[in-house]
Amino acid sequence: MQAEAPETRRHRPLAGLGLAITLAFSVTPCSSWAGLGQPFESVKTDRARMSARMASIAMATHTVSALTLANGGVVKEFSNRSGMVFAVSWRGPGRPDLQQLLGGGFDTLQADNVDRGGRRMRAPLKVDRSDLVVHTGGHPGAFWGVAYLPQQTPSGFSGADLGSP
Repeated sequence: MQAEAPETRRHRPLAGLGLAITLAFSVTPCSSWAGLGQPFESVKTDRARMSARMASIAMATHTVSALTLANGGVVKEFSNRSGMVFAVSWRGPGRPDLQQLLGGGFDTLQADNVDRGGRRMRAPLKVDRSDLVVHTGGHPGAFWGVAYLPQQTPSGFSGADLGSP
């Protein structure tokens, strides 16, 4: 039997540490982002994160929650009767945290707005897919955008119901 080198014995306890950390992250629930595709409760999370005032209006097919930001901007989140946020819109002097508002759709927004070389395109951000629509625009001091999940919208609802840019 050959004796182990001191370096091998010394590092052996750390050998499983990487695996343990990986397993811990894979079974620990991630803190979920609020916004599009999330339950209505996420609107309250958005209000707190944005330090906004909130007013909600119940319509026949959905609820509109308007979040007024400290800078005067307004973010609207639209929830269907099953309690899912199916659309968001924003207008104001600054861009809201799109990663927070779009949730999982943020990665799609980024992926759909790069050129072949992997650089971000200079045009307004846009996604036109069957499962996600995002249109943004504006200029410093006046930004706007709309995003919605077409398959989750209530019957009779259209992108025009999100408001004009």
